[in-house]
Amino acid sequence: MLTIMKRSFLMICAFLVATLTGMAQGVLKGKVVDNQNLSLPGASVLLKGTAKGAVTDQNGEFILLNLEEGSYNVLVSYIGYGSKEKTVQIQNSKTTEVEFEMEEAAIEGTGIVIFGDRLKGQAKALNQQKNNANITNVVSSDQIGRFPDANVGDALKRIPGITMQNDQGEARNIVIRGMAPQLNSVTLNGERIPSAEGDNRNVQMDLIPSDMIQTIEVNKAVLPSMDADAIGGSVNLVTRQAPNGLRISGTAASGVNMLSNKPIWTGALVIGNRFLNDKLGVILSGSYNNHNFGSDNIEAVWYNSDNGVVLEEFDIREYRVQRVRRSATLALDYEFSANHKLYVSGMYNHRDDWENRFRMRVSQLDDSFDDGDFTQVSSGVYQTAGRVEFETKGGLDSKRNKAARLEDQRVYNLTLGGDHLFNKLKMDWSMTYAKASEERPHERYTSYRSSGQNVTVDVSNPEKPLAILTDISDNMGIGFNGLSEQYGYTYDEDLNAKVDFKLPYSDKGILQFGARYRGKNKDRNNNYFEYEPLDEEAFGATIGDVTNINVSDRNFLAGSQYAAGTFVDPNFLGNLDFKNSSLFEESDILEEYVPGNFNAKESITGGYVMADHQLSSKLAVIGGLRLELTSIDYVGNIFDIDNETVSRAEGSQNYTNVMPGLHFKYDANSNTILRFAWTNTIARPNYYDLVPYAAFSPEDEELERGNPNLKPSTSMNFDLMAERYYDNVGLFSGGLFYKDIDDFVYTITSQGYTDPQFGSDLQYSRPDNGGTASVFGFETSFQRQLLKNFGVYLNYTYTQSSTTGIEGREGEDLELPGTANHMFNASLSYENKKWVVRVSLNYASDYLDELGGEGFEDRYYDQQTFLDVNASYAITPKWRVFAEGNNLTNQPLRYYQGIQSRTMQAEYYNARFNFGLKFDLFN
Repeated sequence: MLTIMKRSFLMICAFLVATLTGMAQGVLKGKVVDNQNLSLPGASVLLKGTAKGAVTDQNGEFILLNLEEGSYNVLVSYIGYGSKEKTVQIQNSKTTEVEFEMEEAAIEGTGIVIFGDRLKGQAKALNQQKNNANITNVVSSDQIGRFPDANVGDALKRIPGITMQNDQGEARNIVIRGMAPQLNSVTLNGERIPSAEGDNRNVQMDLIPSDMIQTIEVNKAVLPSMDADAIGGSVNLVTRQAPNGLRISGTAASGVNMLSNKPIWTGALVIGNRFLNDKLGVILSGSYNNHNFGSDNIEAVWYNSDNGVVLEEFDIREYRVQRVRRSATLALDYEFSANHKLYVSGMYNHRDDWENRFRMRVSQLDDSFDDGDFTQVSSGVYQTAGRVEFETKGGLDSKRNKAARLEDQRVYNLTLGGDHLFNKLKMDWSMTYAKASEERPHERYTSYRSSGQNVTVDVSNPEKPLAILTDISDNMGIGFNGLSEQYGYTYDEDLNAKVDFKLPYSDKGILQFGARYRGKNKDRNNNYFEYEPLDEEAFGATIGDVTNINVSDRNFLAGSQYAAGTFVDPNFLGNLDFKNSSLFEESDILEEYVPGNFNAKESITGGYVMADHQLSSKLAVIGGLRLELTSIDYVGNIFDIDNETVSRAEGSQNYTNVMPGLHFKYDANSNTILRFAWTNTIARPNYYDLVPYAAFSPEDEELERGNPNLKPSTSMNFDLMAERYYDNVGLFSGGLFYKDIDDFVYTITSQGYTDPQFGSDLQYSRPDNGGTASVFGFETSFQRQLLKNFGVYLNYTYTQSSTTGIEGREGEDLELPGTANHMFNASLSYENKKWVVRVSLNYASDYLDELGGEGFEDRYYDQQTFLDVNASYAITPKWRVFAEGNNLTNQPLRYYQGIQSRTMQAEYYNARFNFGLKFDLFN
């Protein structure tokens, strides 16, 4: 393989020397803007009478290489703006510059004039999508602003084929075409975003505010020039670029969360301009969001006992959360000449979550039901004995922790790059440093627990299960169980570099090639201490003996029957002086954190070559090959619970992937496009899954292990798409996709497992490779102006999957975890010169989330339906007031076990409303 690579490299070098020493021809460089001097990305540029053309980038710029000396007619077209033509003179060895100012077009026969931000944003997105070489979906910042979406994840769920997994009422993890989050990638300006998650590669989309992003690109069929870790797809977040002149825009808003009844505060500001005779471009943006919210939650573990299906364990949980999100971006570019430009860009995101959780848990019900030690009160209602626990989650009562669990997450990156033109050869390069981190300082827990308590279990309605103290007032006499404090810190550090070249080899083709390096260092370092009061009676033997609060709420969103009871006050917990040895005895609990600590170093070295060739005036093809070499070294820990010793566990993996790709684009006419793609992609295992750790919980009888033998998942993908664009800013599209996946990674959980080290009758979870999986689906999208002022936005995706090689369940027809069969978006809007009103619906069907040892234990993510509304009114063309409402359906996050009626978790967030002012000033 290395010999072949060396020979290929020498051949490419020889080809470059021969080409670059040939006769120097001319270059045409241009820019396309609207009548407000705002860049128009995705414009189609054509040299009439030739096969040469280009598409404008995010800055509205284009470049055409290798032009013979002479006069050319340049035609620029843009959906919603019509077309414009100019004549230019090209000279050898020189770069000619030209600018096009497009004007909004009145579309004949429709009476429609583009006058609103919504249609302008839609036009920008559709032009980019239409002229991209591969199958994509594009959403512009103007479109994002038309939806009531606080973060990037909420904006993404409106794109065809995408659903989101929610956490605390906000979209967090992305599912593309039914592919679970670990099978997709998220990049910022083309560079992979590191993950602050401790045990996986998932990027938390609720960390990034939507107003920090200029464009969202979802690549569903990646080109050889793109990183290949995108079995489902790759989401590229493009930050704001420097404008062509002074531009100042901002948002100031407030609102209310209907669960907490506390205010929401939001602010954003963008300032950009060009200086030094337009050579230096600068843009700075900042965003702030302060949200007090929470959730009402119930969780159940179902058990198939000797006396029927009942509960083994049940929780009532109440969360109180304050989330503060701060973000900033800075981008600078400097044009030394028409042929050379450097740029620097950086983004910083910082989110603090202060959380208090109150958890009432009833457990150890399985023995009672197996032994028949219960009384049936009525159908599905029982009285029995169980262990009852009341746990408060909090933190140190300090300025930073606020007596709550603080989750401090930060992601930032800094990129230096350049665009250069050497005769016929165009070179782009960049170097990026990025880091994501999550810190949880002084996270505290206290619990009061007693066994043999009289409890009532109600499974008469399995959608609303309940297990609770028969007399909730007995709660005050529950005895002390424990105190703990832990510290957690995880970071993921990336150093990336890449270089890309474009070289025309004929009037109809361009050769592209390049190389990239990505080095990653991921580390998790936690600790955990327990504290025993030296005088338990003086400290508080029962909940009633300490400062406490009653969190039972008759308006609890899951139902008024879920009365959680009385808990230790977080402020009391936060003010305990654990370091006072005269009050508390400290114990280092190694088994709680040592198995979870690890370090992983990963390096990916890649290269590609591809040709972009215009076979005819209508048909273009891109063919190429991508090579990626992966090396991973990891270090973990194995804890021997009997001897209380820690042993170091090391391992490594090295593998090479060769991934060819082929893309066809057929322009049936100026507005009708057919696309076909054959691609090969990869998904690497989570770092922590590879570490040969063992994490054992004696209390819960649960065992987790890593798997150092995991292989990366690979997929061969086929895509077919037809698109029809409308001059009055619309689209109708439909397509098919098929994925053939090998060695997919899944998590399997078995009950009643016996381990030679940790004992018997355990719940055992571990990652493993399945055999193969096939995924088939189709998607369709429709955007159109129905009448002069009304617009509709619809998309639907159907996905079907099957798997083989799942341990212990070989004879079952199982879906690939994460595959939702149905995803649907609908939006109806009204717009005139003053008003914009939109109603939006988002639906995703249920899907298998995690496999158990048998169907009874499988966990499913339930269907979800979100209804959002927003409206704005233009006081002037540059100032607008708005109002918006999210989650009007009060859609819970719900999991079910085995069958849909059997609730495993239901977490409710209620609706939230915002109102405020937006402005956009430019010259």
